[in-house]
Amino acid sequence: MRIDPAVKKETLYILGTSIILSVVMELVFWLVGHMDYTVPLGNLLGVGISVLNFFLMGLTIQKSIGLDEKAASDKLKLSQMLRMLMVVALAAVGVGLPCFHALAVVIPLFFPRIAIAFRPLLDKNLKQQPADDTTLD
Repeated sequence: MRIDPAVKKETLYILGTSIILSVVMELVFWLVGHMDYTVPLGNLLGVGISVLNFFLMGLTIQKSIGLDEKAASDKLKLSQMLRMLMVVALAAVGVGLPCFHALAVVIPLFFPRIAIAFRPLLDKNLKQQPADDTTLD
């Protein structure tokens, strides 16, 4: 199966934003004096879960495009249920195992929502910038 370029682009955007937010989160852990090896491990797991969830959602939407409305709706509902089960199960493993910091696992699960919320602002700023080929004399 071929992955649509839009799914790749949006997943990379979510990944990039999640990495930036992860650095900020780890700096906060360091500043408050709670940084140890469990924080980056939990962060890695949490970001991995959230980006995988977003990617799988994009693939499901891609596969649903050619279907009739009822079949697409059923496919999306099943995908959402299975993805949420995956997120809960993997996050529970991260919270339950002592090698992961519980907050560092859970906080990155919200990073895609933050990235999506800020996307319109980023797109608006990119459209307002002048083109590179213009010169000022």
